[in-house]
Amino acid sequence: MHSLKLSTTLIMNNKKIPIPSPSPSPPLAPPTPQLISKTLLKPTSTPKWLPLNLSKSELSLPLTFPTGQTFRWKQTGPLQYTGPVGSHLISLKHLPNGDVSYCLHSSSSSSSKAEALMALRDFLNMGICLSDVWEVFSASDSRFAELAGHLGGARVLRQDPLECLMQFLCSSNNNIQRITKMVNFISSLGNHLGTVEGFEFHEFPSLERLSSVAEQELREAGFGYRAKYITGTVKLLQSKHGGGLEWLLSLRKLDLDEAIDALLTLPGVGPKVAACIALFSLDQHHAIPVDTHVWQIATRHLLPELAGARLTPKLCSRVAEAFVNKYGKYAGWAQTVLFIAELPSQKAILPSHFSNAKLNKSVKRKITETNIADTEER
Repeated sequence: MHSLKLSTTLIMNNKKIPIPSPSPSPPLAPPTPQLISKTLLKPTSTPKWLPLNLSKSELSLPLTFPTGQTFRWKQTGPLQYTGPVGSHLISLKHLPNGDVSYCLHSSSSSSSKAEALMALRDFLNMGICLSDVWEVFSASDSRFAELAGHLGGARVLRQDPLECLMQFLCSSNNNIQRITKMVNFISSLGNHLGTVEGFEFHEFPSLERLSSVAEQELREAGFGYRAKYITGTVKLLQSKHGGGLEWLLSLRKLDLDEAIDALLTLPGVGPKVAACIALFSLDQHHAIPVDTHVWQIATRHLLPELAGARLTPKLCSRVAEAFVNKYGKYAGWAQTVLFIAELPSQKAILPSHFSNAKLNKSVKRKITETNIADTEER
């Protein structure tokens, strides 16, 4: 994060105009006020929409942001989503022809618009051509090829590892509404970036800022048992040689198994959460987060002989291996699309033959396996 001197005025047309202090959005419980003595936010003048040079087939906003990868982006208009990318507040929207445009609302004064665009491109994983990846998937799976015609543009994000880690620590044994409230609380500890359509946005708080939050403060805000995992993880990251952020970023250079093993040393991180962090922030494109939903997808389409079996850690590994054998080095991206196809919002618009109406009884029968997503972090 860049450190800048605080100024209380803005020079416009040779006149000094006071800059009002931003008002943070109401959290679950009042957080400790964030000190911003070294930070100045520089709002852009008139919001200007610019082309991102991405078609809808390369990035579908509704199939990317509200699908469980991140809980920090909000829908701020028809086919429009807004969120922070580092110190930048950015909106994305689809034009009538489906192409994606972006608007930079605010940024730190030390960052240029070019740097904001570079950060956005990195966040969106734009170095990966989605059509090329999906061509490989479609060649190996006729069902995926058909789904691709309905779910084009479902892209995997490349998030900041600390931000991704904290979000998924909030996700254990939880629902999306409550996860979002918790993530909003943590986010409100960071520097205020601006307001768009009534939503308040903040830069994600630094590790140092997170370390000042007591476990009791999180419990009072409704985090429950997750509070000790968040404070414990922050403390452990701070003890890392070279710094916790550097340690997390270094996991991008490791093999998947090594990265997963490293993440499992953090309090509250189990195999499923570790795989989510690896896939959505650590360039581990073949990481497969396995929970009951993915297990059912696998037994329906990849491992039908296991339908009705009890999910165990060993079978989790077998499911991940089956996805990689089927889809290759970007298997995590394929799994993400198949997962999205199971969401109620998508089932409602997909052709009926993609539904589960014809599943055999062993798959229809409720499986009493351990739900890793719900129990591994307790």
